[in-house]
Amino acid sequence: MSNESKIALVTGAGSGIGRAAALSLARDGWTVALAGRRREPLDETAGLIAGETLVVPADVSDPASVAALFEAVADRLGRLDLLFNNAGVPGPFRPIDEIAFDDWRAVMSVNLDGMFLCAQAAVRQFKAQTPRGGRIINNGSIAAHSPRANSTPYTASKHAVTGLTKCLSLDGRPFDIVCGQIDIGNAVTALAAGMAGASEAGMDVGHAGDAVAHMASLPLSANVQFMTVMASKMPYIGRG
Repeated sequence: MSNESKIALVTGAGSGIGRAAALSLARDGWTVALAGRRREPLDETAGLIAGETLVVPADVSDPASVAALFEAVADRLGRLDLLFNNAGVPGPFRPIDEIAFDDWRAVMSVNLDGMFLCAQAAVRQFKAQTPRGGRIINNGSIAAHSPRANSTPYTASKHAVTGLTKCLSLDGRPFDIVCGQIDIGNAVTALAAGMAGASEAGMDVGHAGDAVAHMASLPLSANVQFMTVMASKMPYIGRG
């Protein structure tokens, strides 16, 4: 697919997988809008990209903030062709009986509510624009398949993302809207460093970014429905 004039929005673009994906997409010719809670790391990501970018600080868990984000993308860049629905938090890693409800909600508000709000706004934009349509890539997780111990909020949120992905893929068909999911295991990021399994084999986060760019490169007539990319020696196969 030619990416001339193609517009991508990456949430959680200030670090980690989001930054890696933004860099890979930009290298492939996409114009990238960068969203995240703090402007400074977004500006740092933008500084690593030679082409045009749009920096929009936003809180994906807040409906008004998400609406303003997508309005800014449409106003400044004219349309949207790709949403990498990436923003997420790891959450507490404790036995379920030790997890406060506020901690549960803090994970769900970003990992699930935020995914829903951004996907909803993207679908509205995809339907309204001419030519219509576009692609959503949700960032799932290895945890969407097999959990680590004491990871109830994070694992539950990522299983829910898989359901969201399937519904978007099904319901988007009449409108040229496609949705896929990338499940990433042990990419070396600051977020992963604070999670269980940080001592396991890891992989350069750039490989995850390149995988997202590959999924994005396909025409809307083709879709990577689910992709798992992981450190080759991480204990996933045989886990659980």
